[in-house]
Amino acid sequence: MAEAAKCQNKLVLAQRLVGALSANAVIWEQTVEKAGEELVVIPGDSLVACSFASYVGVFTREFREAATARFVQFLQDRDVPLSPDPDPLASLSTEAEQARWCAKGLPRDRASLENGAIMMSSKRWNLIIDPQNQGSVWIKHKEAERKLQVTRMGHAKMIQTFENAIAAGTSVMIENMGESIDAVLQPVIARNTIKRGTKRFLKLGDKEIIYNDGFMLVLQTKLSNPHYPPEIQAECTVINFTVTEQGLEEQLLFLVVKLERPDLARTKSELIQQQNEFKVRLADLEALLLEKLAGAEGDILDDVDLIIGLEDAKETSDEVKERVIVAQENETKINETSEHYRLAANRGALLFFLMSDLGKMHTFYKFSLDAFVMVATRAINSVTLRKAKEPKVPKEPSAFDMADDEAGRDGGADAGRGDRGSEGDGEERDKADRLEDDVLEEEEEEEEEEHEEVIGFSGKELTQRVELLQNIVTLFVFSYLRRGLLDKDKLTVASMLALRILVRSGAVEPHALNILIRAPLDPQAPPMPESTRVWLTEQQWAQLKSLEQIAVFKSSTGALTQNLEQDSLGWKRWCAEERAEAADLPRGCRELSTFHRLLLLRVLRPDRIGAALTQFVVDNLGSDFVDQPPFDMAQTYEESTFLTPIFFVLFPGTDPTPVVEGFARTLSMTEANGRFTNISMGQGQEQVAINALNKAAKDGGWVMLQNIHLMQAWLKSLERALELIEEYATPEFRCILTSEPPSPLQGTLWEMVPESVLQRCVKIADEAPTDLKSNLRRAYAKFSQASVDACLKPKEFKATLFALCFFHSLILGRIKFGPQGWSKKYPFNDGDLTICAQVLCNYLNSAERLGTEVPWPDLRYIFGEIMYGGHITDFWDRRVCNTYLATIILPELLSNLTLAPPAFKSPDASKMEYMHYQKFIEERFPPEQPQLFSLHPNAEIGFLTTQGDSIFKTIQSISGSDIGAGSLDLSSSQPLITRYSEELPSDLDMVDFRSKVKEEEYTPYIITSFQESDRVNALLQEVRNSLAELELGISGQLNVTKNMESLSESLHLNRVNEVWQNLAYPSLKSLSAWFADLISRVAVLGAWAGGRELLRSIWISGLFNPMAFLTAVMQVTARENSLPLDYMTNRSRFLNTRDPSEIGGLPANGVHIHGLFMEGASWEDGKGDDEGYLADSKMKELHPEMPVANIYSVHIEKMDWIHMYRCPVFMTAQRGATFVVQVNVRMDADDDDEGHWVLAGSGLLMSDD
Repeated sequence: MAEAAKCQNKLVLAQRLVGALSANAVIWEQTVEKAGEELVVIPGDSLVACSFASYVGVFTREFREAATARFVQFLQDRDVPLSPDPDPLASLSTEAEQARWCAKGLPRDRASLENGAIMMSSKRWNLIIDPQNQGSVWIKHKEAERKLQVTRMGHAKMIQTFENAIAAGTSVMIENMGESIDAVLQPVIARNTIKRGTKRFLKLGDKEIIYNDGFMLVLQTKLSNPHYPPEIQAECTVINFTVTEQGLEEQLLFLVVKLERPDLARTKSELIQQQNEFKVRLADLEALLLEKLAGAEGDILDDVDLIIGLEDAKETSDEVKERVIVAQENETKINETSEHYRLAANRGALLFFLMSDLGKMHTFYKFSLDAFVMVATRAINSVTLRKAKEPKVPKEPSAFDMADDEAGRDGGADAGRGDRGSEGDGEERDKADRLEDDVLEEEEEEEEEEHEEVIGFSGKELTQRVELLQNIVTLFVFSYLRRGLLDKDKLTVASMLALRILVRSGAVEPHALNILIRAPLDPQAPPMPESTRVWLTEQQWAQLKSLEQIAVFKSSTGALTQNLEQDSLGWKRWCAEERAEAADLPRGCRELSTFHRLLLLRVLRPDRIGAALTQFVVDNLGSDFVDQPPFDMAQTYEESTFLTPIFFVLFPGTDPTPVVEGFARTLSMTEANGRFTNISMGQGQEQVAINALNKAAKDGGWVMLQNIHLMQAWLKSLERALELIEEYATPEFRCILTSEPPSPLQGTLWEMVPESVLQRCVKIADEAPTDLKSNLRRAYAKFSQASVDACLKPKEFKATLFALCFFHSLILGRIKFGPQGWSKKYPFNDGDLTICAQVLCNYLNSAERLGTEVPWPDLRYIFGEIMYGGHITDFWDRRVCNTYLATIILPELLSNLTLAPPAFKSPDASKMEYMHYQKFIEERFPPEQPQLFSLHPNAEIGFLTTQGDSIFKTIQSISGSDIGAGSLDLSSSQPLITRYSEELPSDLDMVDFRSKVKEEEYTPYIITSFQESDRVNALLQEVRNSLAELELGISGQLNVTKNMESLSESLHLNRVNEVWQNLAYPSLKSLSAWFADLISRVAVLGAWAGGRELLRSIWISGLFNPMAFLTAVMQVTARENSLPLDYMTNRSRFLNTRDPSEIGGLPANGVHIHGLFMEGASWEDGKGDDEGYLADSKMKELHPEMPVANIYSVHIEKMDWIHMYRCPVFMTAQRGATFVVQVNVRMDADDDDEGHWVLAGSGLLMSDD
């Protein structure tokens, strides 16, 4: 009986064991079967996974996918067994591991999970590129159990932190690294350990430390595009944690749902946490089952505890699986509701990446993800329908309290704890942690106690609500951006935003936008019809042919160019409209959308593209995106916190100090009570500023640090100080910073202020108005009635002071006309004006005391050559300045002198006092127009054209060569390489040319032709070689270099490569136009150098060094007449023909040249053999072609300038350094004053760019 009972018990236990294992039997059976199949493909999949972890971590998500696809294709071509769809993420990690990472704060998007897998699989130390701190937040949570120590490069206790961690086997993270790494850490990074017996040692400085295998090092940088030495990249696994658009969209979706439907967000958050716990628990249970079975000894049926444990594990597993199914069903329902808000999240991701791209436009345009989340949260809360709850404490919650944990708050808190830990402030850390825990617990209790008001939408209402959220977030983010943009960039950013939104919505095709931005020429454009030659250029015709790639310009009514040819008169009339962007298009194109009208304006009326873009933004986004409200300090204060400094950009004529001090007084922040400190930074103020920051942060005061751009070396200390005071600053604390933007010499991308400081700041760029009236108003406001009363000659002083202020306004306003106004941007400032006014007062007082006349010439000299002239480095710009003074600072000021055309006269000083002049400025100043500057209206056309081109060049440089195409693929350059290689002419045969010339036949002309030919050959060889190298790089026969990448980008951007430009001649042409110009130059030089004779007319614009040829003219004449070369000069006489082929032969004296264009004037042809003369410009003829000129040399004593304009000649419209020579250009017989042409910016150009 006992034996039977024992057998019965064993049978029952066996049944219970089988029952306990039955749930997993099928899974294990499938797992064994799957493992058998995977054994075949494991080597190939592992190779793909290893390659992925080793090489692609540094790249973006798109490039990772492309690289992985190439890895797989490479192995498949070599018949390496692979899974049908190899997944490196699945090979490197399990779902349970991914769930653990997400529970510790890692975002759930694919790129973030890949980063986690690479980091956990790597045996090298990890260097993470982490601008948004998402990686560091996860690492701090994950490594908290291993006593992670956080330090900084160069910190006083950094070495001690490493010594302790290496010996104890704990983790260290160096956060916020720059691009330099302390040499003392090189052995740690390289793992240069020394083995002695059973132990390993690592030398750190002058110490040898026992190396614990548990030690781990993580390097973190916030720099978005850092450059580290090759050895660092070889010894570390570089991982790019930069947020992806897809990942950010998911985070923003959670944020939007949390703010709109907190009930759903809370439920989903709980479900996600449960799902993660379930995955981990199921994995642990399965591992426990296998562990118990593997560890069983003897007869397994005798181990009752094992069977009971297996039954318990089975019950738990079944329960978990049931709960997983329920959770998945609930999550699916919540996701369906949440998906309705995805459009708002998608718009938010688009906006953030637009913000990120602006850093390529200007160094000050740096923004953090935390700042973006705060703005987006504030936007959504501004239209919330839920009733606001009374706060329990009189403290306004920050935006981070309303954002989800991934978006910012936990990251900031943990980062702070890490910093404090690295510095050994244990008590402070514990206190701060306890305080934060109390706050979080209080928030959780409030969430449990208070029942959220649920406002749900459906159908049309929900669609309208999401559209409202899209629009309000877009407006708030743009307003936040616009406040910190320079005036010249505001329209560019608004246009980029409108275009990106339209591309994302599908209303605009990326290909069409690419054509709008590049305005490419069609290389196969047919000849232009005769009916359009009168008003259309060859370049415009080729651009119009390119527009026909867009479907709308291939309508049933015929192609665009066909329509243009058939209705040439109608199109000509439209092009002549003053406001073409608002005028009706010719029939056949009247139904075009505003976007497609932009394409036509871009080609046919580029001067109106700025006005058209403004209207385009208004039509698609609204007038709020164009009309900016005045700066409001109170609103800026409301948007700031004690964590976000306020950053003012300084401009001439603006001073934020009075505004800041005035608003601070309303909050009882004054210097008198010690709660407001204003420090002008300079030598010796470094520690004063740090002390003031620390004191204000503790006491709740304001600190204003002015001109921080003067303290470049100290700004890193400021960066660290701002980070440290976050831990103890009171909510009332504010830090205000001011800085000038980088100078033109430094460039807009000059790294002036640390990136992390700029990212956290609320930026304000409140530029003063630049119109003439505003400049005059501001200039005259620098003085007062007391200034007038201080002069003994008040009448002369009042008249001259007003004229001086008008002169100051003119030279400031002239800058906007570009090189035709000033060849450089000079830093004229209010100090020049006030000092000149003081000099004026002194001279007038002296004249009154001595009883002498007013020394007008002396005043003009001091103003023009010393005060204002001290800024001017260009001779021709100095001439403009002095000419203004010569026409304004005159005795006739006292008798209604005409200050500017057409009829702006000086007021009668005997009847005017200071306040009367102010009233005169407000009421009687004429509307601004180019004529007030003595410029022709064409100058404004040129300015507007340049402005439009600048907008699209900026968009192109930020967005890349092909909008929507992602990163640049070198292989896409192949068609352009082939085209340019085929068109490139052969080198000139200089050996043959020189062999035909005897030594005695060498003349200055032949020498010049050979020199030019040698230079063009050098350029041809460089172009040919670089194109060939790029082709070899694309094929894989050469390693791709930085120069190859630069060339490929230039080809796509239709821009002349920098290496080519260094060997070439000054030019502003696009690459296609430049290449055609190069081919023409080679043809002309081949005919000249190969023919050994001077051509009937030399294309002067086609020479590398035209001055060498003009000098050769003087050399030949000097030799023929036995005259000294130093006393020779060239004289010009323009013929009455523009076609060199009409010239019968060489002139009797000198040479014929052609290829010149006039800017700032036109040319009136003479009658018969009479020479023509300068005339005012004709509307819309910006650079009329000049006739063929006869250049001949004379002795300087025989050179006369009667009725001649001393005209500068420049190689390009950029002027300045491209100056070549001064020539005489005849004026009208009635014109004996060249001042009119000087102020009009008249000059000759060698290229119609």
